[in-house]
Amino acid sequence: MSSDGPSTAKIAIGAAGGLGCLTSPAVLLGTVIVVIVVGGLGVLLAPLIALIQLFGGGGVDPAIEADKVVEVFQGDGKGELDPAQVPAELLEPIKAAGALCEAIGPVVIAAQLERESGFDANKVGADGAEGVSQLPPAVFTKYGQDENDNDKISAFDAADSIMAQGRHLCALAGEVQLLIDNGQAIGTVLDLTLAAYDTDLEAVRQAGGIPTTNQSQGYVVGIRALFARYEGIGAPPPSFTPSPTPTPTSTRNPTPTPTPSPTPTPTPTPTPTPSESP
Repeated sequence: MSSDGPSTAKIAIGAAGGLGCLTSPAVLLGTVIVVIVVGGLGVLLAPLIALIQLFGGGGVDPAIEADKVVEVFQGDGKGELDPAQVPAELLEPIKAAGALCEAIGPVVIAAQLERESGFDANKVGADGAEGVSQLPPAVFTKYGQDENDNDKISAFDAADSIMAQGRHLCALAGEVQLLIDNGQAIGTVLDLTLAAYDTDLEAVRQAGGIPTTNQSQGYVVGIRALFARYEGIGAPPPSFTPSPTPTPTSTRNPTPTPTPSPTPTPTPTPTPTPSESP
């Protein structure tokens, strides 16, 4: 667990409502659930303790599994990414984006991609954000590069988008660190960076931390809630490939219609020549 875990939990989960953080693990039909109160609203974090399905016959202690998930939730997002949890074609860009700076790891990148677009590289948001990372066009223009040498820079190119996401997060993390160092904001670098990504840096500056809105706090909690999944804790690997099209049942060949035999043309019987009279 990160040494800043308690403050992370306090800031990311409920300081705005003055209610702090309430976690209540319970075993129900082989599932561990934690309910966290955010700003006075009860939120069932399915991805967090995420209906952690206990492995049948695996001897996994539900309490230990829940403890791992909560520890990761409160951590710094720098755990090891489970490759099975992300689309294979996005694994390398996610790892590369998560290695651009010390503040952001690949688990954070993957969690954001799910939250932002569900790994849909063609998504266009209602606010105009584009691509798998859902960056505003102006932000992508600033940070986007041709990552796969195809002579194109496009928000709809997953590699271009993910690397731009990583650069943007790292730039925000640097700005956030200055706010914290100057006493202008309270919180962890990761939490404030996520909040700034969702809104903007000025909103974090004015709030002196995570803005006290359901949107901002819900975004930070929602990203953290996915950390355990992307570290492979309690989550079976999802399927990202479409199911194969079933082979159609063979159709019986129709019985061919027999060709009718031609009707024979009757041969006319010759009329006998009458005999001459004697």
